[in-house]
Parts: sequence; C-alpha cells; structure tokens
Amino acid sequence: MEDYKLGAMEARFADLIWKWEPVSSGDLVKLCQMEFQWKKSTTYTMLRRLCDRGIFENKGGRVSALMQREDFRGLQSERFVEETFEGSLPRFFAAFTRRKALTPQEVEEIQRMIAGYGEE
Repeated sequence: MEDYKLGAMEARFADLIWKWEPVSSGDLVKLCQMEFQWKKSTTYTMLRRLCDRGIFENKGGRVSALMQREDFRGLQSERFVEETFEGSLPRFFAAFTRRKALTPQEVEEIQRMIAGYGEE
C-alpha cells in the first residue's frame, strides 16, 4: 500500500506540480527556486520521493501526474476515515458536525449527493 500522507512542504510541492504539469524538470527547478528558495538537489530529492510514492512521474525530463489532485485528496480522505473512524462515514460526519454547524446550502448539497448516489 502506497504512503499518500504528505508533509507540509511535500503538499506545497505537489500543488505546484499539479498547477504547472506537465512541466519540464528544469522549469520545475526554476519554479521551486522562486517559490521555495530551493536548490536543484532539493527539488530533485522531493520529486523522487513523490515519484516513488506513485503520485508523479519524471520521464524524459518531463514531470507529470500519475494521480490527479482530486483523486489524491479523495484517497487521503478515505484513508483518514478508515484510520480514525474505523471506515465509518456516518461516524466521521457526526464528529465533524458536532464542532461545525452545516449551512442550509451544505445540507442541501449533501442531500443531493446522497439522492444521486444510487443513480451512478
């Protein structure tokens, strides 16, 4: 099972790649220098880490996503619910709404999502 937990800088780096991909590795080095003040070696070390996790690939000097941002975030959410609430979405939802009231618009959107669930 792949490790899809990202540290703060890994997440910022991933967001940068998703924003600009496909991007040449040379351009990525320049972007990271401007954005994070990283050296070339730091950029390549971080890129290798995220490539090893199966999130991105660097082929022929071209960096692209193997997993889109939305899919990655969905997988992170699934894992969080699995690890924290024993896979129970209702338990997660109950815990979440104890601390944060939903707006009428959010309730309506959730109801539409549930109603449409069986239609897919």
